[in-house]
Amino acid sequence: METVNRKFRVLHALSALALMLGGCAAPAQQPEEPAAGVPAETEAAAQETAQPETEKTGDIEVLFTSDIHCGLQQGFGMVGLQQIRETLEKKGVETILVDNGDAIQGDALGTLTKGEAVVTIMNDLNYDVVIPGNHEFDFGMDTFLELTKKAEHPYISCNFNKGGELLFEPYIIKEAAGKKIAFIGVTTPETLVSSDPKYFKDENGNYIYGFMEGGDGSAFIETIQKNVDEVRSKGVDYVVLLAHVGNEEAKAPYNFQTIIERTSGIDVILDGHSHDTDQVTMNDKDGNPVIRGAVGTKLQGIGYMRISGEDGSIKCGMYSWNNDVSAADLFGIENEVSEPLQKIYDDLEKITQIVIARTDVDLIIHDPVKKKNDGSPVRIVRSQETNLADLAADAVLHETGAEIALVNGGGVRSTIKAGDITYGDILAVMPFSNQICVSVLTGQQIKDMLEWGAKALPGENGGFLQVAGMTYEIQADIPSSCVTDTEGLFAGVDGEYRVRNILVGGEPLDLKKTYRVAGNDFMMKSHGDGFAMVGPENVEIDQIKIDNQVLIDYIKDTLGGTVGSEYSNPYGEGRIVIHGLD
Repeated sequence: METVNRKFRVLHALSALALMLGGCAAPAQQPEEPAAGVPAETEAAAQETAQPETEKTGDIEVLFTSDIHCGLQQGFGMVGLQQIRETLEKKGVETILVDNGDAIQGDALGTLTKGEAVVTIMNDLNYDVVIPGNHEFDFGMDTFLELTKKAEHPYISCNFNKGGELLFEPYIIKEAAGKKIAFIGVTTPETLVSSDPKYFKDENGNYIYGFMEGGDGSAFIETIQKNVDEVRSKGVDYVVLLAHVGNEEAKAPYNFQTIIERTSGIDVILDGHSHDTDQVTMNDKDGNPVIRGAVGTKLQGIGYMRISGEDGSIKCGMYSWNNDVSAADLFGIENEVSEPLQKIYDDLEKITQIVIARTDVDLIIHDPVKKKNDGSPVRIVRSQETNLADLAADAVLHETGAEIALVNGGGVRSTIKAGDITYGDILAVMPFSNQICVSVLTGQQIKDMLEWGAKALPGENGGFLQVAGMTYEIQADIPSSCVTDTEGLFAGVDGEYRVRNILVGGEPLDLKKTYRVAGNDFMMKSHGDGFAMVGPENVEIDQIKIDNQVLIDYIKDTLGGTVGSEYSNPYGEGRIVIHGLD
């Protein structure tokens, strides 16, 4: 069956690639001999100049990417994306290229260049407009704002602000084929906790940056509606929301469903953040249909919003590529992006390809069996135990000598296949370089952390807690009763807890006793992922070592350089048991 499925995925990808290679299969014509006395290069230049312009069809195609996470050579890759755009334009289609955030962070390329290499390549592709995702801030506010100055494309956002003043223009209006298209940018207010909260605060710990967060989402929705109304008053033909909010119901009101239900006047939402590929049409508050498109992550898909030159109708979809080999490598595609991209990776490879250890088993963040309807993998590290997360937690526990180690699922980013483990593999797993610390917490604080981490089940949550030194169970059919404050941080539990049977070293958790708990400073000190029940005041030992170095040292020194059979079960050792799921 896997062979059949793989053939199907390849055939599906080939049909998408036909667009990229359209017209390229015809045999090249032999050039004519230049006229006597005319240099060949001069004649060639004259012939090129004399080529008639491609006749425009009147069609417009807005190509969009999202959650690239440094995967510039994965899926279609940037080379494939450029080929799609060039082919469309050769056919007379006018194109606009946009990105919905989370481009600059995600593996060694982002970590070692602090995102600059990604921005450089996006400049080469001539992106027309980009919005910030939550992970654009992971290298610090100053670094991000400096990158926006190096970018040759505008960043837009109608809700990212400092002290109430917008940092970027809220929208941009582009003209193509005689049509005016307004693009409005919006970034999830959860950025305050899903990136490092300290980047949004002043030296006194007060928030000075924001995303129109808080309450029932009214301020967030109102700023979107205000900008929709403003661009409509300027006579645009189409309104497109470039969004980094996602589809998770637990994130309401900061998801695309709530935006559509509570606004009017938007034609299309091109969305990111949740790494899904759902193509949805639903009615806005006035009963008018709104199309929402998404394209997964790491260029597994290139989204399109196609506007017909005949009748002005809109169609959204995705060119998909879920194969292990990139489209550019498989088909030998080369264009003007190929050389600068290859140079970046040649330089990077000198560091990332250094072999530091090996593993006898696949260490996973995705389910090894289940697939989404589009054939893409199902990520589980943010909703259940995995062997890679166990390994990461064990490394923190061993390094610190604490009683408990906690690792947030959102901080474990990439699978490691059986075989050699390189430095690049480790950086892909833990690209943030967070510092490990040890805090002294009460049993009640630990229980609250586990409850907060489990709040989104059966959905994903970057704060889902992987553990070492302890076990716990989750009753997922009990509704979450976690309460949040205006910034989206933990503010309490006002009902029945979902977590239960919590054991530390085989003994029941004592809510009044204190325990030494190790974790990264992102959540233990900075309220990352919303863990406001703990903070700097609880820290006993600070800045022990960077998390990815902790993982390297554990594999090399403690495990003798090889991850073996003790981690053979991809679903872990049974440290986390979940009940009540269908």
